[in-house]
Amino acid sequence: MTDILIERHGGAQVLRFNRAAKKNAITQAMYTALAQGIAAGEADGSIGAHVFMGSGGTFSAGSDLKDFLSRGLFDPGTAPVAQFLGALVRAHKPLIAAVDGAAIGIGTTMLLHCDLVYASPAAQLSTPFLDLGVVPEAASSLLLPQRSGHNIAFEMLCLGEKLDAQRALKAGLINAILPPEQLEAHALAAAQKLAAKPREALTVSRRLMRGDPAAIHARMLEEFKHFEAQLKSPEAQEAIAAFLEKRPPDFAKARKQL
Repeated sequence: MTDILIERHGGAQVLRFNRAAKKNAITQAMYTALAQGIAAGEADGSIGAHVFMGSGGTFSAGSDLKDFLSRGLFDPGTAPVAQFLGALVRAHKPLIAAVDGAAIGIGTTMLLHCDLVYASPAAQLSTPFLDLGVVPEAASSLLLPQRSGHNIAFEMLCLGEKLDAQRALKAGLINAILPPEQLEAHALAAAQKLAAKPREALTVSRRLMRGDPAAIHARMLEEFKHFEAQLKSPEAQEAIAAFLEKRPPDFAKARKQL
């Protein structure tokens, strides 16, 4: 069974995280499948919108840390995660997400690239990058302050606080909260409605609202540079080791190595 399911529903393409046993943690192979799926949908004239969904009561727990570390440090030009994020930035067709349960790390930051985000009451957004000794990614250091203001962005990206569905709605990170049994149908209905719109007018309108993609890509590259540098730091190594060993990190010990 594939960990990324790609299905067509009329004019909508659904990309579903299908690794529920691992809380839909995203492997490098899954990032590649997502990037390729978005590119294929962009090239298919019968597809008018992309919809991201989770499974098993979880949207995504973010990157699979063991898989991520097994590949070593990444090249922002060729790494699968970079390909996926680049595909989000390059997409001309609307991106929609249906979020049920946890959306952690890139499970949250990818939502900043979506045009519509619907969530169940169980949705919980979190970006615990600093807790792992690294920095924000997916241009979230640019997009989250723009979307929700500095205070909310700092609370999420630096303090590491989680936002439940109600707070995410107030922060402008989601459009509506739906009962879980209605969530996916609602997102698909929005995608179908967009797919039926005049395609060129929709594309131009979306581009005008989203602004310069070059600025977003430039911030992604800057974040990648710092992310890679931080991965080598004693703090990140201690944080990651503690996470994998299921123990509290000892940052005081790590700081002595700085």
